[in-house]
Amino acid sequence: MTTASQPVPATKPSLRSDGEPLGPRVFRGILQASIALSILVLATLLIDVVLDGGSKLSMDFLSSPASSSPANAGIEPAILGTLWLIGVATVFIVPLGVASAIYLEEYADPDKWYNRLIEVNIQNLAAVPSIVYGILGLAFLVRGPIELGATILAGGLTLGLLVLPVVIIAAREAIRSVPQAIRQGALALGATKWQTIARQVLPASIPGIATGVILALSRAIGETAPLIVVGAAVFVTSNPSGLDDKFTALPIQIFEWISRPQEEFQLLAAAGIIVLLVILIAMNSVAIFLRNRYQQKW
Repeated sequence: MTTASQPVPATKPSLRSDGEPLGPRVFRGILQASIALSILVLATLLIDVVLDGGSKLSMDFLSSPASSSPANAGIEPAILGTLWLIGVATVFIVPLGVASAIYLEEYADPDKWYNRLIEVNIQNLAAVPSIVYGILGLAFLVRGPIELGATILAGGLTLGLLVLPVVIIAAREAIRSVPQAIRQGALALGATKWQTIARQVLPASIPGIATGVILALSRAIGETAPLIVVGAAVFVTSNPSGLDDKFTALPIQIFEWISRPQEEFQLLAAAGIIVLLVILIAMNSVAIFLRNRYQQKW
């Protein structure tokens, strides 16, 4: 007569004294160690840059043009060129990006093949390397059919193309976050679809859209490869005064200084990095302020 086999008890995971399994504890420790290592590396780089370039920061440095002598070299044309580029990019991406987001969220039929194709391409374009946009700007804006030359307008439009997919995605998320009840309430009161969008949806989504635009411009302000490809000058002694002027920018100026063998130019490059970091931190701080100040709780 055979006896029924007894079930083998399942092995319990190793536990700490407080009852937490060992696996999650080890995984959390690895994550914390990775974060600590990343912060340590970043802090080391920042401290090294500040120690090298801090002594070069002065009003003369910020208000002087580039020079072949490191004692007289400044960064004013690069700062103003960066501001001109960001201004052109902003004028280009804000209306086009917001209009595209409104169409895709409020009007586009997701079952149509061309709308699905647009959405897939926007998602893919957001991950395209920046050098590809530089080649596109060189082929169509600097040369080719438009032929703007190596000017501020061509550089700003190239940077605008680079961050336009990011702006569209951020604007779509901001519009999508507005509750459907607001749209339905406005339509029930007799408003047209466009009146609902213009007077209810857009005002409620402006903080998210503004945050996305500022963060996208923060990415554009630090790009070097597209500007090199479209022909940004590495040595400019005069400030830009119009859209058709030749230009340089902070990343280009830093790249030019750091490529020189003299130690004095290396220190100037570190000072330029500090200026660029301050601008980036200021822009990101504005984005965080807008998000926290005007974000609505639904």
